[in-house]
Amino acid sequence: MEIYLDNAATTALDPEVIEAILPFLTTHYANPSSAHGAGRKVKEAVDNARRKVAGLLGASPEEIYFTAGATEGINLALSGAIQEYELNHVITSRIEHKAVLQTLKRHEKDGDIETSFVKLDERGNVDLYHLENLLRANPRTLIALMHGNNEIGNITDIHAIGVLARRYNAVFFTDTTQTMGKAHFNLQEADIDFLVGSAHKFHGPKGVGFVYINQKHKLKPLIYGGGQERGQRGGTEHVVGIVGLAKALEVSYRNLEATQTKMCKFKQYLVSKLAISGIEGVCYNGESKYIENSVANVLNVSFPCLSTGSIVAKLDQIGIAVSGGSACQGGGTSHVIQAFACETDKENVRFSFSKFNTFEELDVVVDAITRIYESDLAVSGRAGWKEIASWG
Repeated sequence: MEIYLDNAATTALDPEVIEAILPFLTTHYANPSSAHGAGRKVKEAVDNARRKVAGLLGASPEEIYFTAGATEGINLALSGAIQEYELNHVITSRIEHKAVLQTLKRHEKDGDIETSFVKLDERGNVDLYHLENLLRANPRTLIALMHGNNEIGNITDIHAIGVLARRYNAVFFTDTTQTMGKAHFNLQEADIDFLVGSAHKFHGPKGVGFVYINQKHKLKPLIYGGGQERGQRGGTEHVVGIVGLAKALEVSYRNLEATQTKMCKFKQYLVSKLAISGIEGVCYNGESKYIENSVANVLNVSFPCLSTGSIVAKLDQIGIAVSGGSACQGGGTSHVIQAFACETDKENVRFSFSKFNTFEELDVVVDAITRIYESDLAVSGRAGWKEIASWG
């Protein structure tokens, strides 16, 4: 039995998405830039997808540009804003995705910018007072802060940040890779200049995403070519991906409330099952345990170190896919967990759910983890663990 609980990394294609993209894998294969009827039909599909995404997000179609994924969108938005508006100061946090941190690091190395890191509290939340102080000292700056953290699940108040950005004439970029399709957006009313999303995080295809560029901005392209995406991104459009992205986002928003409720119940259930598992020393990273403050489908747990290897590896061996990093094994812990692990001498495991998971799967996972710890105790002979009932 295979159980997949790594949905923050990628998700399975929704059946409706597969149905929507099949014609563009078989019949409608023309180049959307072609002038003939077959090409015009495919271009119409791309235009319809753009309108659909824009409508779901409260944007105009002219503000949506399709990319190869969120990483490309991040590079386009950050590099484009820094260069186009000659912004020499950026405010970010130390727990952003590496696509953000590495892009900014390159610009800092080139002498384009200075970077300030906003303070975070003990659970990894942005200190808005410190952010305002930084903006007060550097009013014309670029803010790069994510909406939902991909590892510890923290939700950042992007509305409040947007208000501060307008107050201090700053430019605001936010990475919504982990919250797109899981939270409502109204970009017509939001104080957001740039935003990115990636289809494979909400049951769409891999290799396609989009960047929202507020209509008041015009950025230099990263990729030059045949003038596709209204001159913003050269190269033949990934039609299959674009159609799939739009359908996946449509399905996500159609069922958003029910799906989010299900994810919250999964999270509560897993926390409760771990509480009675008999494994002592379990703790939770960031806000991931707290439903009101975190992405609903992400739970980041720190477990006591095993003497016989990695929990993540042992789960993988029996067909359970999760992700994480281990301070126990001398490396592999992410920059986010290094900054905000509840206890740094433990192994952290990120469980991330999707609508395709079940409570029965969570029972199997907790049972497997409990057995792993009992086996480890038997091998190591260590004392101090809570007595675990025999398996019969």
